[in-house]
Amino acid sequence: MSDSQESLMIIGGIEGGGGHSVAVLFDSKGKKLIELQGPCTNHWLIGMDECQNRIHAMIQEGKEKVGLPQDLPLKALGLSLSGCEDEATNEELKQGFMKKFPSLSLSYFVCSDTVGSIATASENGGLVIISGTGSNSFLLNPDGSTARCGGWGYLLGDEGSGEYPIIHDVFKHTYYEEDNRRPPPHDTAVIKKAILEHFNINDRFGLLEHCYTKFSKAVYAGLCAKLASGANAGDPLCSHIFREAGRSLGEYVGALLPSISKDLLDEPNGLPIICVGAVWKSFSLMEEGFLEGVKTQPGPKKSLNSLKCFSLLQLQSTLAVGAAYMGAKFAKIEFPRDYSLNSKVFFSKTM
Repeated sequence: MSDSQESLMIIGGIEGGGGHSVAVLFDSKGKKLIELQGPCTNHWLIGMDECQNRIHAMIQEGKEKVGLPQDLPLKALGLSLSGCEDEATNEELKQGFMKKFPSLSLSYFVCSDTVGSIATASENGGLVIISGTGSNSFLLNPDGSTARCGGWGYLLGDEGSGEYPIIHDVFKHTYYEEDNRRPPPHDTAVIKKAILEHFNINDRFGLLEHCYTKFSKAVYAGLCAKLASGANAGDPLCSHIFREAGRSLGEYVGALLPSISKDLLDEPNGLPIICVGAVWKSFSLMEEGFLEGVKTQPGPKKSLNSLKCFSLLQLQSTLAVGAAYMGAKFAKIEFPRDYSLNSKVFFSKTM
């Protein structure tokens, strides 16, 4: 490595998902040099070797596009990847990079995408609630302690997500009514029409194929947009369904409240809650239910602290930014950060 290369300090970050990934490179002054897209990097889906190969290729492509030498190692590389919840496999991933690509980076930090979401929005930690095709919540306190609730998949959880209970409840209301088993809380005409159109079927029997032999979480979640339109148009059952989804998401806050530190609760804008996933676009339909859920502590463990105020934040930057922040922090590198660019508050409430 030349003397000129020695003077360069480049920090990298990766947001890795099951569908696509994003890489960023920063210089020592905190200026983003490049942001580029890449393929899936979930090692559970593509394997460790391919995950490492793809991340290496993205970093090398980024260096090439901004005119950096290909043999220049990053000072730090942060990896915020879906599927990286387990410390043992995270270490395996890190060791693989060091063995296969010894000049890629001088330091690595590996974390889940939930941790990356918080790191992108807040320096002192926070609570992230994910609601897309599935749902999950994760707490990171200022002292580094953590807690989680949900994230057990569509068979065991995913409450408040685009698939369960939103779509699941929709199906139950229609089947129960036609079976004369249980009356729905409101008329089902709007949601029945939405189901038939979305799945291109003629009756409820046609839905069975999509529930079993052709099951797809993404296809299920796509029905949410039609239901949101129904709710916005004032359909009582669609509105009821989104209110209940909001309640489920609010319960994540109540469930984690006993684990939230007082320092985090006393943040200037209250508890920061980072909201990730497409279902949050319909928050206006879920607001009433969400506030009801926040006020409940459903489990046996109760909090000694109270939730006085909270703010809901929407990310404006890729999680790769938060990954780069954490990579630099782990490597003990002073690295300028402007969190105001990375998120915005779209709702706040004093209880």
